[in-house]
Amino acid sequence: MITREYLVLLAAYNQWMNASLYEAAGKLTAQALAADRKAFFGSIIGTLNHIAVADTLWLQRFAKHPSHHAVLDAIRELPTPLSLDTILFEDLGELADYRKMLDEVIKQWAAALSEEDLQHVLHYKNMKGVAAQKRIGSLAVHFFNHQTHHRGQATTLMSQAGLDLGVTDLLALIPNEIE
Repeated sequence: MITREYLVLLAAYNQWMNASLYEAAGKLTAQALAADRKAFFGSIIGTLNHIAVADTLWLQRFAKHPSHHAVLDAIRELPTPLSLDTILFEDLGELADYRKMLDEVIKQWAAALSEEDLQHVLHYKNMKGVAAQKRIGSLAVHFFNHQTHHRGQATTLMSQAGLDLGVTDLLALIPNEIE
């Protein structure tokens, strides 16, 4: 069963990894960030933008939940990206500021979820207009898994550019249990 506590852990991991990722990316030149590295979204900056685009789209969908979580008010005001490869920001600093805002909203949203919220069936359409009806809890797991998937691609691209991000495992945030 998916719990609020599990999603809070994933939100903390998301924020920690994004901070590490953007810190490392800041060591690269704008040209290195924009270089086509033959990834799904071309470049490092393209991949980072894609993660922000997808997070924005999902948060806008989650904002339609009947609980109307106030923490998502800022997301409701954002323009909806038109495609998954939209470049929100070419400048890493501007994208990093946007990422920090998203990560704070994600942490607050995860903490605000109730068990009842997680059982709600969300009706939405994907970017191709295909309708779906899925539970918020399962969608939230997909949301975090998607971020991890593309951060893995970004860390590979950065590794190819000569950067080592160090530890990237969720395990680093799971507390030891004392019996």
